[in-house]
Amino acid sequence: MQTQLSPEYQGTPDGVAAEAILRKCVHCGFCTATCPTYQLLGDELDGPRGRIYLMKQVLEGAEPTRATQQHLDRCLTCRNCESTCPSGVDYGHLVDIGRKLVDAKVPRPPKERAVRWALKEGLPSPAFAPAMRLGQRVRGLLPAALRAKVPAPRPAGDWPPARHHARTVLMPEGCVQPSMAPNIDRATARVLDAAGIGVLRVPGGGGCCGAVKFHLDDQDGGMAQMRANIDAWWPHVEGAGAVQAIVVNASGCSLMVKDYGHALRHDPAYAAKARRISALARDLAELLPQIAEGVAPRLAGKAPDGVLAFHPPCTLQHGQKLRGVVEQHLGALGFDVRVAAAEAHLCCGSAGTYSVLQPDLSRQLRDRKLGHLDALAPQAIVSANIGCITHLQSGTGVPVRHWVEVLDEALAAA
Repeated sequence: MQTQLSPEYQGTPDGVAAEAILRKCVHCGFCTATCPTYQLLGDELDGPRGRIYLMKQVLEGAEPTRATQQHLDRCLTCRNCESTCPSGVDYGHLVDIGRKLVDAKVPRPPKERAVRWALKEGLPSPAFAPAMRLGQRVRGLLPAALRAKVPAPRPAGDWPPARHHARTVLMPEGCVQPSMAPNIDRATARVLDAAGIGVLRVPGGGGCCGAVKFHLDDQDGGMAQMRANIDAWWPHVEGAGAVQAIVVNASGCSLMVKDYGHALRHDPAYAAKARRISALARDLAELLPQIAEGVAPRLAGKAPDGVLAFHPPCTLQHGQKLRGVVEQHLGALGFDVRVAAAEAHLCCGSAGTYSVLQPDLSRQLRDRKLGHLDALAPQAIVSANIGCITHLQSGTGVPVRHWVEVLDEALAAA
């Protein structure tokens, strides 16, 4: 796509990066067919190609409007379009730039600013955990919309005993998952321990991966959180006793950590360290081949009966291009794992804070997704991201779990 940057953006990091991405787009429209919001709304400007045109116009000097902002807001950043694009357009990074430039010129209404501020400051805050515990205690009294965001408390189990393993990985704490679903981290540690992989935790070290602020008009705040994580993890990734990987069990967060090298590429103090952290980052699903090999003898012939309907998060299948890994290796262990027969590639509508900021579209996508998953008559729905798990659970009575929790329970029973 031929682009003539306005003088305002010529030679700037954002302008140079955006122009390089735009030049790959050939207007083919393949992306439109797999865009969730285009399928719901049928508006070209609510599909990737239309949004690319809007961002191109801004970069060429057109004045963005509130409508421009809203079309970009309605994008889930699911990156399904990247999986479909034959030209390799890096839409995810382009929309980050486009939103930043538009938000700098288009003021948001006060209520909208307040909600976005509350999300970006509240979710990564140390106050989130006690607030979540309080919400769970009074969950039955909450309004339905708020109750949907507060998962019912579940037993978490214990951390595995300290043992020496030939391989050790670092597992970051993250922000919302430890309080919303604490069993996921503990189940991860127990499963890795059973597979002969040790887990190093850094309590109080680091925090939110930076995705929440980065995608809510506060890229500087998101990068500050990335730097804080790098500082907390760095002593464990260099020198004697260094970990072999940084393993993240929420696919939205693992995608963000893998992007540290890109996000901080212009920071002279952190660019090299950020590249190193990204190179070490692994989604938990990437360890499944080793996990399956390590636990297979214990599970031989003992996997539980019943269908597990797997919802692959967009951050796993489109962002990280990790398709089929969970289904393949859990299947090899004896689990009956199935994906929806239709639209398994489409977003469930969670998309980080999207379910709060775009509730109507989010609910439509959730119910559409659950309709396809329920057709499998599963005993449980499994996924790989805390946002997807919580969002799907708000619309169904079928248990929704992280796949590692199901594997952990099977190992305990065996």
